[in-house]
Formats: sequence, C-alpha cells, structure tokens
Amino acid sequence: MLSNPLDKRLTRRRFAAALLGSIAALGLSIPAFAEWLDVEKDELKLGFIKLTDMAPLAIAYEKGYFEEEGLYVTLEPQANWKVLLDRTITGELDGAHMLAGQPLAATIGYGTEAHIVTPFSMDLNGNGITVSNEIWEKMKPHIEHDAEGKPIHPISAKALKPVVDELKANGESFKMGMVFPVSTHNYELRYWLAAGGIHPGLYSSTDTSGQIDADALLSVTPPPQMPPTLEAGTIHGYCVGEPWNQAAVFKGIGVPVITDYEIWKNNPEKVFGLTKEFTEKYPNTTLALTKALIRAAKWLDENDNANREEAVEILARSEYVGADAEVIANSMTGTFEYEKGDKRAVSDFNVFYRYYATYPFYSDAIWYLTQMRRWGQIDAHKPDGWYDEVAKSVYRPDIYLKAAEMLVEEGHVDREDFPWDSDGYKAPTPAEDIIDGIPFDARSPNAYIDSLQIGLKTDETVASNGS
Repeated sequence: MLSNPLDKRLTRRRFAAALLGSIAALGLSIPAFAEWLDVEKDELKLGFIKLTDMAPLAIAYEKGYFEEEGLYVTLEPQANWKVLLDRTITGELDGAHMLAGQPLAATIGYGTEAHIVTPFSMDLNGNGITVSNEIWEKMKPHIEHDAEGKPIHPISAKALKPVVDELKANGESFKMGMVFPVSTHNYELRYWLAAGGIHPGLYSSTDTSGQIDADALLSVTPPPQMPPTLEAGTIHGYCVGEPWNQAAVFKGIGVPVITDYEIWKNNPEKVFGLTKEFTEKYPNTTLALTKALIRAAKWLDENDNANREEAVEILARSEYVGADAEVIANSMTGTFEYEKGDKRAVSDFNVFYRYYATYPFYSDAIWYLTQMRRWGQIDAHKPDGWYDEVAKSVYRPDIYLKAAEMLVEEGHVDREDFPWDSDGYKAPTPAEDIIDGIPFDARSPNAYIDSLQIGLKTDETVASNGS
C-alpha cells in the first residue's frame, strides 16, 4: 500500500507558502503557479488491479501530479474486480481503475447495482489471447505462414475451430479463462471466437454461467492466476491484459495468438470509475483527479513513448504490478512477443494518450452494451435511444473537458490534444479495423447487433434463440 502521511501534506503547503514569501521578500516577481482547486476531500484511497494498464494511477502518484492538484492519495491493489467494485460502492475506495463494462453493468443493474460514472478513459488496447503449447501445435497446420515460416497475423479463430471440434468429438470441453463477466476480455474473447465460427455461449436471467449453447466454455480467472492455471491444465487458454500474456511466453507454457489491437484497432480498455454520489458531493475533487490522470497519460505517451522504460521500472515494483521488468517491457515498450523468439513491433499495443485515448466517448460505452445484449446479459430488446441514454448517464466528457480546459490554461497540455467539438461519438469503425470485417456505428446499435452472425439478434431472447 502507498500512502502520503498528513505531515507530508502540511510540509508541502508550508514549503509553498515559505517559498512565495521568500521570493516576495527579495523583491522578485512571483511566478505564475497553477491555482489549486478548492478540493472538498483531499485524502483519497484509490483501488487498482495488478495490470500494466493501471499505469496512469502509478505515474500520477510517482510524478507528483496528485499532490500538485492538492490531493494526497493512497493506492491500494485489490484482490479481484468484484471486490474492487464493491469497495468503491461502499465508499471504502474513493475511486478505482475499472473494467469499462463495470460502471455500465452496475448502472443498468446487471450484477451489483449502483450508479457508477467515469470522467476518464485509461487506455486503448493492451490485451491478448493466449493458448497452451498443446493447443498451439494443433492450430499450426491451419495457420498461414510467410516465406520465413512465421505465422501470418492476425490469426483467425478459424484456425482454432478444428481443435475445438476434435475435443468435442472426443467428449472433452474446450475451456478458456477471462477476467470477469463484464470485462473487455470476455467480450473480446467472445468476439474473436465467434468471428471464427466458435460459439462462446449465452447468458440468461436464470443462468449466469455464460455457457448456454457454448462450443467453448469461458470462466472467470483472476489475471495473475492465468499462467499457473494454464500450466496446471485447468484451462486451454485465456484472454487477459499484460503482463500475463507475456508471462506465458517467458515461462514457456503458452503462446499469445492475437492481440486485441488485431481484433479491433484502438479499442477502449479500462476506465477510472467513481460513484455518481462521489462526483456530486466532491465535484472539485473529481476535477482534480481527472487533471492528474490526464497529465499522467500524457507523460506515458509523450515523445514517442520515450518514458516507457522508466514506466516499466515503476510498474515492476511490488506495490504496483510486481512482475519482472523484462516481462512488462516486452509489450509496454512497443513490441509484443508471440511464440518464443517471435517478437514483433506493435507500437500501439499500449496507448494512454494519443488518439484521444483519455476522452470518455459515448460510442465506446455503446459497444460494450451491444456485446452485453448480444450474449444475453441484457436479456431483452432495447431501442437505440436506450443505448444513448445509458452511455450518457455513465460516461462524463463534460467533467473531462472541464479538467482539460484547466490544464490547457495552466500550460500542461496542448489544446489540440482534445476533441473539443465532439458530440461524444467517434466516427464509425471501418470494416478493415475489426477482425470479422463488420463495421461498428454506435449511432445504430440494433442494426450492428443484427449484423453479427453468432449471438442474439435484437428481437431474440435466449429461449427464442433455440436454447
């Protein structure tokens, strides 16, 4: 656990006052300092899971951005995503690094019910799908290779389907791990499998296993437990964030077959979540948090990722991710290793600031909601307007842009770094940027759902789908 004691806060304030007094006494002009927001709560406890995409929190702490916004923060790792969400709802945590699906699911009452909002998107991309060495060897004959004998990427789940079918014919189940039912990992894994003709299963109001009609059985495994669970043979593969795909390579127990950048180019990942009650009770504190996180995200991406080596050293510490620096660096510094020795340049594997990564787009929220509906977590048809309404109740670009405007005025960021004129919707994602070649337009969620081959259609329930 990381903490800032009270005397540190007092020392900093006294130091600042003394410095200004000394400058004035010498007859020198007082430099312009960013004026602190009058934060309503300055001592905060924030939660995270040990993944590299918690980096904005670690950097905001280590670089002093929280303190420069008048905040004294404790960062505390959490056992799993459910505990993290529950502790945010009860107020034991003031906010947290969250799966993007968590605020949406909680707000619509899927699982734990609470109104959670996000003023800040933490990153783009950052996940991968790994299979065991045994499964990989069986996939290889179904994968195209280049002149040097290396697999041609992206690898479709069509190469996995004969393996799944063989196991099924032998009375065995194909099992994969993902981190949480409303995680990006669950939806990305399902998307990849379905694009290759493998049914990943449905949810219903009475069966929350997500395994109805499944060709592949998906179940929850905490991220740090993915490699040992794979090694034990309990699962055949998994979808997870870093460094746990690269850990499988280093341990020699599995092969990452595809990154989420290859499934959906520059897809949204984690968010920073707060209860709506917190943002209403502590609006200036919320702004200060958002400002600090924006600054941290900029640091992580600036000068063509020049700070990533330092970021790796910070994240490798036991209080943050606690994995070997070499493993974290394998993806964090612009590369990604598939088979052992097959390391390739993937400059955008982790994106924290460029491409407006930190802006909480409504369209990102709507994609998650379409996947919840596709797989039965939302069990009945919803009109297009409902998706827009839910997205706007959870994603808060108004708070984000207010924080960004302050940072521009203070000289910390450039005005062109932000989409000031956006209505919250990105341009439709083109077919070539998605693994199954189906474009995504958030303004027409039901039409998008109906365009997907496997999964519920807009007028279907699990029962009417034949289950």
